[in-house]
Amino acid sequence: MRIIFVGHGEPDYDKDCLTDNGISQAKATAIRLKDENIKAVFASPMGRAMQTASFTASEHGLSVEELPFMHEINWGGEMLPYEGHPWTLAYDLICESPESLKGDNWREHPYFKDNICMDYYDRISAESDIFLQRFGLKREGDIYRCSGNKEDAIVIFAHGGSGAVFISHLLNLPFPYVLTAMPYGVCSVSIFDMAPLGTNLVIPKVEIFNDMGHLGEVRKEKLRFEK
Repeated sequence: MRIIFVGHGEPDYDKDCLTDNGISQAKATAIRLKDENIKAVFASPMGRAMQTASFTASEHGLSVEELPFMHEINWGGEMLPYEGHPWTLAYDLICESPESLKGDNWREHPYFKDNICMDYYDRISAESDIFLQRFGLKREGDIYRCSGNKEDAIVIFAHGGSGAVFISHLLNLPFPYVLTAMPYGVCSVSIFDMAPLGTNLVIPKVEIFNDMGHLGEVRKEKLRFEK
């Protein structure tokens, strides 16, 4: 099985939809994914993600199923710098306290411990485990056990924050590390291979990350920071 993750296209945040350029990006992404063996299309319930997903779903004759737990994250907390913005705090944490990246130590750092982004992190992590069980992928510790169709591919359209949480949990990487070292852009395509290695145990493999080659002249700047 393969999980395809796509960031939404260039947004109009005020209207929670895509700009005209974002629509062009979404259409280009649908063409990029037309030969993938996609069996289901999912998206955050926010307008900019649903609109981006609609073009790929139409290309495959599918409907878009909402994933409420992939709604974009929020952040903040008393006495936190940068209004608790997790991307900036992640950079500072790594520079100031690199030892915090060992295991789950980052969760206890003041930048994240009382940051409401952690509520989203825990919810997305738990809900993604439940979601992947639909496809025969059961989380066991830091890896998965596969009992599903190994040929299927699903695609998830979401955001910079919720996507970073999903990737952090899927790959068992510290959230601040993913925020800092693995940014991705508008309508970028990332593919995770969930095929078992010899047995039915799965260690997710990064097949492609942040592929934006399909966007051409409508690429513009990468989205690293989200509202």
